[in-house]
Amino acid sequence: MGEILPISAGILVGLICWRIASVRLRTAALVVLSVLFGALASLLNGELALSWGFLLIDIPLVFLVAVGTSLLVSRLVSARQTARR
Repeated sequence: MGEILPISAGILVGLICWRIASVRLRTAALVVLSVLFGALASLLNGELALSWGFLLIDIPLVFLVAVGTSLLVSRLVSARQTARR
């Protein structure tokens, strides 16, 4: 139950970064937003009160979900554009 917030944050970050055209800027935004949202998720879940080690779980989780979301949306959009032709 405690990992719903990082997963939701990852989906949000992926959708935000998917719209960025520049690959460099998209990569930088993915990294920065994943760190910010991962730390925020740990804080809001109360995990930081227990250990800072939870950052090592939540930040990569946000990043991986964001990358997956961005790739999924890109493929869906390209498949939809191909189907329209």
